[in-house]
Amino acid sequence: MEHSRISIIKGDIVEQHVEAIVNAANNSLLGGGGVDGTIHKAAGPGLLEECRKLNGCATGEAKITEGHALPASYVIHTVGPVWKDGKHRENELLSQCYHNCLRIAKKYGLRTIAFPSISTGAYRYPVERASRIAISEIVRFLGSDESIRNVIIVCFNDEAFRCYSAALDEIPEHRTNM
Repeated sequence: MEHSRISIIKGDIVEQHVEAIVNAANNSLLGGGGVDGTIHKAAGPGLLEECRKLNGCATGEAKITEGHALPASYVIHTVGPVWKDGKHRENELLSQCYHNCLRIAKKYGLRTIAFPSISTGAYRYPVERASRIAISEIVRFLGSDESIRNVIIVCFNDEAFRCYSAALDEIPEHRTNM
């Protein structure tokens, strides 16, 4: 699904030919499971070495490294919230993840960025809720900034693809006639 400057696809984030991909990392930034492990494996050992110098990352924040062996020039690492019950700032922290990644992309002059579905794997954030927060924050950021030309949400399964597509279609200026 594609609308203006936002695309939603089902695929593998490490195969995206964009200037930056986003890593849904843990606080250590030293690799882990899910998308984090996949990105570290595909990027090679140079990514781990560079991440060691960053001294971790707080939840909701983001840091940038080179892409190493990835097709993307950069990896923007962000730490999403672990879902508890929705009463521990989870929505705010997830929104900050997307905002801070886009802010870094803008700072570095990057025009294309690909996001995974942050926090919806091992961190158990409900994907329908996460998709609405992600799309809302991305649309809000792009509405006030013209520098980023294309944001791709790379979904890992059919459920995520459906949820992100539905969330984008809920944005009035992005509705399509289907």
